[in-house]
Amino acid sequence: MPEGQHKNIFVIGLDDANLPTLRAVPHADTYRFHRLLSIEELQEGEVSVPELMDRARAVLDAHDGSVDAVVGYWDFPVSVLVPLLGKEYGVRTTSLESVVKCEHKYWSRLEQRKVTDALPRFGRVDLDSDDPRPPEGVAFPMWLKPALAYSSELAFGVSDMAEFREAVEAIRKGIARVGRPFDAVLDMLELPPEMRGVGGQVCLAEEAMTGLQVAVEGYVHDGEVTVYGILDSVNYPNSPCFLRHQYPSSLPAPVIRELRDVSTRTMRQIGVDDATFSIEYFYDPKTGDVSLLEINPRHSQSHAELFDYVDGAPNHHRMISLALGQDPSLPGGRGPYRTAAKWYYRWFGDGTVHEVPSPERIAAIEREIPGVRVDVVPGEGQKLSTVSQQDSYSYEVAHIFTGGDDEADMRRKFDRCVAALGLTFDDTEPGGHGGNPG
Repeated sequence: MPEGQHKNIFVIGLDDANLPTLRAVPHADTYRFHRLLSIEELQEGEVSVPELMDRARAVLDAHDGSVDAVVGYWDFPVSVLVPLLGKEYGVRTTSLESVVKCEHKYWSRLEQRKVTDALPRFGRVDLDSDDPRPPEGVAFPMWLKPALAYSSELAFGVSDMAEFREAVEAIRKGIARVGRPFDAVLDMLELPPEMRGVGGQVCLAEEAMTGLQVAVEGYVHDGEVTVYGILDSVNYPNSPCFLRHQYPSSLPAPVIRELRDVSTRTMRQIGVDDATFSIEYFYDPKTGDVSLLEINPRHSQSHAELFDYVDGAPNHHRMISLALGQDPSLPGGRGPYRTAAKWYYRWFGDGTVHEVPSPERIAAIEREIPGVRVDVVPGEGQKLSTVSQQDSYSYEVAHIFTGGDDEADMRRKFDRCVAALGLTFDDTEPGGHGGNPG
């Protein structure tokens, strides 16, 4: 194809792990993918949106050719850079306001409450008070979290006033790193009365939810909401840590219908358009209730292989199609496997990792075991506590993607991969051990 006929797609925070799945989407031979800012630039230290915009402009303005799409699949600041750059360079994205309505946890709850009661009781905590208290009507156990944070950073489950005060103190100390730049983004918007004076450095309290975790993936195209995938999130036994995300969901049909309905009403209310979304829920089998946990104004890039295994194309396809103004729909079930999972091989306790396999060895494991892809997280000799983006309960050692005939088939593949990786650990904490799926 002549150079000029390729579509130039700029991916904010394009990483090596996602490049193969981007290149596996339908019509990928007609696309050119360009990295726009590195992960390090986007996540290290205190974020400056104006500075990141300047760096992105320098890349886009120096590009010799068309700018056909600007996309991203990470949270703040990538989520807000997409609409800001989209508006400036005349490419399709959802509005900045719709993204912020999803990302700002308190504003998001106010919007959700207008169309559904499938959410926990919530309220704001006054961080400036000498004696901060839980909001009226919100009972222990509860979660305290900033309006915006990376991953689960500064999110605390608390069960009494002593833990509540400790969490408030930790949030006070750390909230500015993301909260200050978020304030600058809020200043760009015409805020509704209920959000005036709230700002980005605000703490939310909400009652803890229980049950099974579920993720709903979808998109909005020309104002029409489509849910294309529902995934189960399965934890390690007696642990809050994910063991695997599995697609498609095994939940009963009435629950699937309700998840679709709540997701559709919520995304219409928020006003997202020409964009993908991922919504996390809890489903309580005892009561039959679903509760919305949070909305991500992007698709989940970590599920790309699962959709490829089952449907025959990574979910990146939807993000790219929407950005190019094309219909993102795809027939389901065209992949080689009936079910797929992303497994988290974890170590529960700090330690130093050794015998990390080479890229050649990993490629050999992937050839030996059909329908797997392996991504080892730490490097050789790395102390697990120095690996970035980890939760406070365990350390992710490897992500293992499997496609299979059923759950038992995938579990066998996961166990074979863990054995084949042959990772060893020393200097381990007492009680530190690899995760047993149970």
